[in-house]
Amino acid sequence: MTRAGRFGTDGVRGIANVEITAELALALGRAAARVLGHDRPFVVARDTRRSGPLLEAALAAGITAEGADVELAGVLPTPGAAYLSQARDVPAAMISASHNPFYDNGIKFFAGGGRKLPDAVEQRIEEQLDSLLHGALGGDAAGAREVSGADVGTIAAMPAPLEAYAAHLEAALEGRRLDGIRVVLDCGHGAAFEAAPDVLARLGAKVEVHNAAPDGININAGCGSTHPAGLQAEVVAAGAQVGLAFDGDADRLIAVDERGALVDGDHLLAVFALDLRARGLLRHDTVVATVMANHGFRRAMGEHGIRIVETKVGDRYVLEAMEAEGLVLGGEQSGHLIFADLASTGDGILSGLALLDIVARTGKPLSDLAAVVTKLPQVLRNVAVADRAGLDGAEAFWAEVRAVEGELAGSGRVLVRPSGTEPVVRIMVEAPTPGEAEDYTTRLEAALTAALGPRR
Repeated sequence: MTRAGRFGTDGVRGIANVEITAELALALGRAAARVLGHDRPFVVARDTRRSGPLLEAALAAGITAEGADVELAGVLPTPGAAYLSQARDVPAAMISASHNPFYDNGIKFFAGGGRKLPDAVEQRIEEQLDSLLHGALGGDAAGAREVSGADVGTIAAMPAPLEAYAAHLEAALEGRRLDGIRVVLDCGHGAAFEAAPDVLARLGAKVEVHNAAPDGININAGCGSTHPAGLQAEVVAAGAQVGLAFDGDADRLIAVDERGALVDGDHLLAVFALDLRARGLLRHDTVVATVMANHGFRRAMGEHGIRIVETKVGDRYVLEAMEAEGLVLGGEQSGHLIFADLASTGDGILSGLALLDIVARTGKPLSDLAAVVTKLPQVLRNVAVADRAGLDGAEAFWAEVRAVEGELAGSGRVLVRPSGTEPVVRIMVEAPTPGEAEDYTTRLEAALTAALGPRR
């Protein structure tokens, strides 16, 4: 199980209608309303997956059964749901499995104010959920109350949620525009398919849009931030200055420079950190990054006198560290980037606007801006194993890890961790050359599979 029972690092996630069922969504809606309160409406949004309307209906039914009203925002990026939660100070739920294939889905919650739930609050929801799933639907569970008649909640469509979110994004540039900037978008057939092209066009960018025709099953299918090869070719073919790729729920961004080279979260975080500091806006000259950040990023920040606060993987932990020290910028290599003065969570479209704004203000090509980071060769491999829970006790595997670290002798590093969103163990190796990184990763993958067994 994950760190809070069914809750992983980004809510509850699994195969739609098998693991994430209508019955589970109904119970989860009831549990969330009991814990987060029924005195304010819940905003419920979803991405473009086929199972989205099914889970939306069940989740809304559960919330209203506990006496809370529901306002349906329809298809909207996760950061759009977080923004509506923040602007209106109401809880929100997002139905999405982010970068996962279409057959997966998930549900995550925001507390009033647009913040992801702390572990302790998720644990309380988990306890309520367990009680409900074991049949205690009435007053036996803590927080339960009898709801009938006029106390039953209502479900209604929210007026113009996309327009409100788009206005928020435009306001982030403080009146600056992107006139003449040529950009190619890969919307991944996901939740960004309307918002991203619309906002960029309003701000004057010349936009070429790809993968913005969702049909319920093509979300993330060979496109978007996890499959950027098509965008790399399209940027070069179009003679564009920048390419922007989003994942299914548009909370992360991967960019492409004018030469077709990838610009990942490490590069983007460095570009944003240097720009904010040059404008006197990087509070405490400090940025937050996770253990996955490449050594090249760490070296670049050190050379420019910028301190790094390191967290474990997960944008929730990045945000917690930012809040603890009052910092304004943090992010992950995967493209989750958080501008605390502008948003309460990672926002791929907002990050894209901020990047285009830097290109427009400086007149520098993205390739020059991103060159601040020279990355150490890194290989990240997802290994599906039979017994992920046995990782800590796999002594033969950890002995092999120590052997590889000894051979690297400080010229690279190894990071192993179970995924919080997928049933895999992630092995990351940094080494002096790409060949060494590949060889060491393959060696560790074989040792891990031998120790825990292959997943069937």
